[in-house]
This record gives sequence, structure tokens and C-alpha cells, in this order.
Amino acid sequence: MTSNDRYLAHGPRVGIRPFTAADRDEFTELARESAALHRPWLFPPATDEAYDNYFHKLQEPAREGFLVCELDTGRIAGFFTINNIVHGGFRCGAVGYGAFAHAAGRGLMSEGLRLVVHHAFDVLGLHRLEVNIQPANEQSIALVKRGGFRLEGFSPDFLFIDGAWRDHERWAITSEMVSGKTVSE
Repeated sequence: MTSNDRYLAHGPRVGIRPFTAADRDEFTELARESAALHRPWLFPPATDEAYDNYFHKLQEPAREGFLVCELDTGRIAGFFTINNIVHGGFRCGAVGYGAFAHAAGRGLMSEGLRLVVHHAFDVLGLHRLEVNIQPANEQSIALVKRGGFRLEGFSPDFLFIDGAWRDHERWAITSEMVSGKTVSE
């Protein structure tokens, strides 16, 4: 059993906490084991060098990274990042994420997303979070729909992924969308 005080926030089954350098071995092993789940949408760091570079980038002021961990074992279930954080009048960030194969389809990432959204709005002081998803990535779209995000548009040739420019749907949530009501499960 792990102590819940190590988490920034926790729900009934998962907690979120920052990435650490000590997470490298577990994270990269899970990334390798989950490659079939992630492709062609996502390429999380699967080597020591790639993880170290990724971890270093997460230390930049315009980024935050969160591991979603199962409370009963402490095992990493997935991860979220908030990138391109802008404060001031915009107060926005772009969310990225991935589940690991052992956790997929169990609702752990939905719980983790709710925790990250509330942390972003309540602790980081953001007003808006955006997610860009390739239209055929049905699991990712279902996750953000469950999290209360709304579809705002379509961007052709938006991101360069796996050797090509890929179209993306733009999804977003604002602090007003979650304040005073529970985000759907």
C-alpha cells in the first residue's frame, strides 16, 4: 500500500504526482510494453536517453507533467502533460497524455484527467485547457468527452507525427465548464 500524501491530488483509485528522474525505469518499460496501444498516435519515451530528455523538458516553466498512479500499488497507469502554458490574459495550456496497456479501458485515465483538470484550474490558475486529437483516435476522443471537453474545430495538417503532417480535432474545456458542477464520469 502506498501513502496518498505523495500525490498532488487523488481520487478513489488513482493519484497524480509529478514525474521524477527515478521513474525512468518503470516509465520506459511500460512505454515499450504499450507500443502497440500507442501507435500511430503517440511515441512516449521508451529509452533511458529519451526519458531523460523528456523529463528535462518537463522542467521548463511552460510545462507541467503528471503521472497517474494506482493508489493500491503505486504503479504508473499513464501520464498527462500540460504544454505551452501561457499565463496573463490567456491562462491556457495544451494537454497531452497516454495510458499504459495494463491500465487501458479501466477508467483510470478518466479519473486522472479529472484530477489534472482541477489541478490546472485550481492550483496552476489556468482558465482553459486544449487537446488536439487525430480524428480516428476514438479512444482519446472518448476520454476527453467523458472529461467534459467540447469539440471546437478541425485543423488540417496540424502536427507532424510519425513522419507526416496529421489532421487534428481541437477539444477544449474552461474553468467555467467545471465550476459548480461535476464533470461527467
